[in-house]
Amino acid sequence: SPRYTQVSPRRWLNLQEYQSKKLMQDSGVTVQRFFVADTASEALEAAKRLKAKEIVLKAQILAGGRGKGVFDSGLKGGVHLTKDPAVVGELAGKMLGFSLTTKQTPKEGVKVKTVMVAEALDISRETYFAILMDRSCNGPVMVGSPQGGVDIEEVAAATPELIFKEVIDIFEGVRDDQALRMAANLGFKGPLERQAANQIKRLYDLFLKVDATQVEVNPLGETPEGQVVCFDAKINFDDNAEFRQKAVFAMDDTAESDPLETEAARHDLKYIGLDGNIACFVNGAGLAMATCDIIDLHGGKPANFLDLGGGVKENQVYAAFKLLTADPKVEAILVNIFGGIVNCAIIANGITKACRELELKVPLVVRLEGTNVQEAKRILSESGLPITSATDLDDAAKKAVAAIAKN
Repeated sequence: SPRYTQVSPRRWLNLQEYQSKKLMQDSGVTVQRFFVADTASEALEAAKRLKAKEIVLKAQILAGGRGKGVFDSGLKGGVHLTKDPAVVGELAGKMLGFSLTTKQTPKEGVKVKTVMVAEALDISRETYFAILMDRSCNGPVMVGSPQGGVDIEEVAAATPELIFKEVIDIFEGVRDDQALRMAANLGFKGPLERQAANQIKRLYDLFLKVDATQVEVNPLGETPEGQVVCFDAKINFDDNAEFRQKAVFAMDDTAESDPLETEAARHDLKYIGLDGNIACFVNGAGLAMATCDIIDLHGGKPANFLDLGGGVKENQVYAAFKLLTADPKVEAILVNIFGGIVNCAIIANGITKACRELELKVPLVVRLEGTNVQEAKRILSESGLPITSATDLDDAAKKAVAAIAKN
């Protein structure tokens, strides 16, 4: 299938590792002791204050694969271990203000503005633990495996008997017997079993407190000194809870996001940039994907995936057009609206306003269907603007591709 149809929903909230660990710390979850630094001298001070046998220095970027990344300062690796605080200062000097390129970053890399200076701990055993919302159970479920530190999907495929689940009653919370059973299934023995059960209960407290949809700890580890520690965690949040999680959402780090995606999110639009030249302006994710496919079928290439959603307002239509025309790759715009909840006349008014105010320079093909469509077609035809109407999606795609061929 064409590459651009592999669209995953953009995670609204992006937190850096140190931010997730701070949230965990605040809920009484055991994490490595750490400090955050923005300068090399701060990193050096932090390393001295830790008074740790060994220190781990981590560049803070959202992309994965940091350990194997390369900085444009020449430094290799975004994660370093050392016993000497002075080395932490030197390494931080080669990280901060420089771009780190990993397998998940753009080619030019991502500028590192913050580093985390943490106590390095030995891990004698790694387990996997997560709490997530499960539709089939109508609520949260705990998932655990004694096989941690690796891709959990691989464990599930190769040894499904090593995946353990506990359904949580949303009114009761995690019961003692459930937490202890999960700790035992994860392989914690003796006093570590109770310690792990306590960590599990605290992770559930965090899950509720921040309106998470998922808290995944991989690995939930055991140290040679007999401590249960959450070494790495990924937290996903419910976008709909933003109104009561203002402090959490204020931490959103958009510096690494596509600026167009960030701007779209401000207007409640879902935008994903692609590498073609026909901009798509659609309501509904399914229709957007179908539009991308039909453009491809007729020999064109979509420049983006833009989903207006249901309760669209005229100013969102204007904002969407502004976004699309800001992309220099765009050579034509295809509007494909199927009005159910959406009033086509609102779309038509938004389109005419945007065309006039933005002085649209590229061909515009519009296909409207559904609620108030006759009024919408009247608005467009009386506007005097060079808008090409289409009868259906197939016709619209052909006309958009043809418009580019003419130019």
